[in-house]
Amino acid sequence: MQLRPLAVTTLCIMLTVAPVFAKEKKHEKAMDPQAMMEVWKKLATPGEPHKLFASLAGSWTTQTKEWMEPGKLPMETTGTAEMKMLLDGRFLFQEYGGQMMGQPFSGVGIDGYDNLTKKYVTAWIDTMGTGIFLMEGTASADGKTITLKGSHPEPGGVKMSHRAVWTIRDANNQIFEMYGSHGHSKEMKMLEIVYTRQQ
Repeated sequence: MQLRPLAVTTLCIMLTVAPVFAKEKKHEKAMDPQAMMEVWKKLATPGEPHKLFASLAGSWTTQTKEWMEPGKLPMETTGTAEMKMLLDGRFLFQEYGGQMMGQPFSGVGIDGYDNLTKKYVTAWIDTMGTGIFLMEGTASADGKTITLKGSHPEPGGVKMSHRAVWTIRDANNQIFEMYGSHGHSKEMKMLEIVYTRQQ
């Protein structure tokens, strides 16, 4: 007969919780389709972050430093980058060419600002792999220093975490710095690319 107290307790809980669920369902009322359309229209409209990206469109030369291990001098190379806006000013597209680890290297990046999540997002693909590297983050109050974070798996089951700091000094100068750590190891600076607009 121990089931009877359990049944009574369960019934009491259901009677207490049911009104709460009913209230929550009322709040889940679908938004008016016209109002929803207006919200999406506003979210799809490029804003100040997108205008800043647009100021970067054009041709760039790059000076790159790569640190292979702490305490060692970096490898230094030069390269070029072409940047343009996509989809009516919503995304910044970059096509990069140069060297990486002593080998010819090319990559493609797409940067954006998501009006819904209020986050900066970036996707990167290059000739050193077949994966798509994703990062997201926030910016300083003036929008000119963007900090992004992401991670990717490595052979052996280890994951590498990244932190990137992208500083847009002005329409002609920008710098991209990448820091990384393997597993629980200490973060180290891995990459620095100084972009100068071609005149």
